[in-house]
Amino acid sequence: MVVDTGGVLNIAKSQVDVMEDLAITTTIGMDGIPLASREAAVAKMPSMIERQAKAAVEEASVIIFLVDGQAGLTAADEEIGDWLRKNYSNKYVILAVNKCESPRKGLMQASEFWSLGFSPLPISAVSGTGTGELLDLVCSGLKKIEGTENHDEEEEDYVPAIAIVGRPNVGKSSLLNALVGEDRTIVSPISGTTRDAIDTEFTGPDGQKFRLIDTAGIRRRAAVASTGSITEALSVNRAFQAVRRSDVVALVIEAMACITEQDCRIAERIEREGKGCLIVVNKWDTIPNKNQQTATYYEQDVREKVRVLDWAPIVYSTAIAGHNVDKIIVAASTVEKERSRRLGTSILNQVVQESLAFKSPPRTRGGKRGRVYYCTQAAIRPPTFVFFVNDEKLFPETYRRYMEKQLRTNAGFAGTPIRLLWRSRRKMEKDEGKAARTPVNLVPRDRKLELAS
Repeated sequence: MVVDTGGVLNIAKSQVDVMEDLAITTTIGMDGIPLASREAAVAKMPSMIERQAKAAVEEASVIIFLVDGQAGLTAADEEIGDWLRKNYSNKYVILAVNKCESPRKGLMQASEFWSLGFSPLPISAVSGTGTGELLDLVCSGLKKIEGTENHDEEEEDYVPAIAIVGRPNVGKSSLLNALVGEDRTIVSPISGTTRDAIDTEFTGPDGQKFRLIDTAGIRRRAAVASTGSITEALSVNRAFQAVRRSDVVALVIEAMACITEQDCRIAERIEREGKGCLIVVNKWDTIPNKNQQTATYYEQDVREKVRVLDWAPIVYSTAIAGHNVDKIIVAASTVEKERSRRLGTSILNQVVQESLAFKSPPRTRGGKRGRVYYCTQAAIRPPTFVFFVNDEKLFPETYRRYMEKQLRTNAGFAGTPIRLLWRSRRKMEKDEGKAARTPVNLVPRDRKLELAS
């Protein structure tokens, strides 16, 4: 596992320089946040980045200390080098001098960094020069570490991945930190602090392992395009990729804002990808004058606005205070089990027959009516059911939705989308007839001539 850290800024810099180095803004997506809070968040950003880099170094087996060959040796490089030598002398540190495109000049550029106490290796990330040797060094360091450790425990083949998605500043990173119990991601009111999908291993209370994926805030496409920020566009793209490679998606919404148009679009994307989902209403403490009926009315409002996820469970939490965050993992675990569940064919067909008896398929103007012969579950993740019928055109969309609702009511599958496939008997017979009429030449031609003679 490769961990890329933020740039460590050990040298005191002005606030303007910090903002330029980090390429952040205190205006976009910061409506309603006082200017003093924005400036305070910018001032804290370097220390938070350094804290995350320190956590990554402590967990690492091999450390790649990257410096700029064209800029030369800087005071910040010397500070980081001293910090690594004093505190992590037991770690395998590789000093990589980047931007050394020319092999001849690269050696001269790298020689300046011998004073850091490590053997410099000239590389070029753009052209690929020296990256092969760097990979060899990394692998040799990993072998040394692995040789001294015992790996008696066998890891499970399947570890469910939970992606935490939502609009900017709804509390996704705070939620991940509350679940893990430590500050694994940077939390700031500055919009766009999380730029990449960050994976974190997590073990639940029952011992089940999960992979939590914190993602960047997803804004409307028009809003992203209007800023002209390539970084934000890439961050949104990586967030959607995280949804695609996840098993369960926690859609985080802000309690006071409730469901917005952008939340509905994200929900449609989750359903289209066939992922399990739970809706996390974060910052629940900001709702004033709550009573026993507040959650009921709130859930009704959410169900009406985002009907595409009417099967998703809802969890109310306050990430900063740690309230009800444990219920999120419990709900995600339940959703994953439902998503991976198989239903017996006999039980499935019993549910289908009862649904048909309660409401038959509608007749056409010509008097034709659809007939269901039997049903079977073809796949899981998401659960997929195949209905073998006389003619799939005789089953309108309204009846298909009715059958899906009956399956959920009588067989469960809460928190996961289900797929219904309808296969016509006529089409099956037509395909079988084509296969039967197709001549199959089993005897080689030379053998035919021999038999004829």
